[in-house]
Amino acid sequence: MLKWVMAAAMLVVVPVAASAQDVEAGKGVFKKCAACHQIGADAKNGLGPSLQCVAGSKAGHHAEGFAYSDALKNSGLTWDDEHLLKWMEKDDAVVKGNKMIFPAGVKNEEDRANLLAYIKSECKQ
Repeated sequence: MLKWVMAAAMLVVVPVAASAQDVEAGKGVFKKCAACHQIGADAKNGLGPSLQCVAGSKAGHHAEGFAYSDALKNSGLTWDDEHLLKWMEKDDAVVKGNKMIFPAGVKNEEDRANLLAYIKSECKQ
C-alpha cells in the first residue's frame, strides 16, 4: 500500500518539478522582457539593464553603466530566487520608486519559474 501511495505522489510531483525548470518555455516568456532587457554573452543595457548573470548580484549595481533608480540602488536586495520571482510578478511591490514600468508583471507562477530558469541558464553560457 505504501508503495502505491509513494508512486502516486511521484506522478503528481514530477511534472510540476519538470515544468518549473523549463528553460525553453522561459525563453518564450522572456519575449515580454526583451523590449527593455537583453540577455546573453553580448547583452547590452537598453531601456532596462542587461540581465546577463543578474541572479546573485546586488540590486541596482549589476549592469555597469546603467542608471538605476536610487530606490533600487539603496534597496539592499540581492537578486536571489525569491526576490527575482517576486520582482517578475510585481516589481513595485518589491522596491517602491524603482524606474521599471511593467505593471502587467508575469502573473503565472509557472511562467515566472520558467523565466528564472532561462535567465539563470544564460549565465552558464
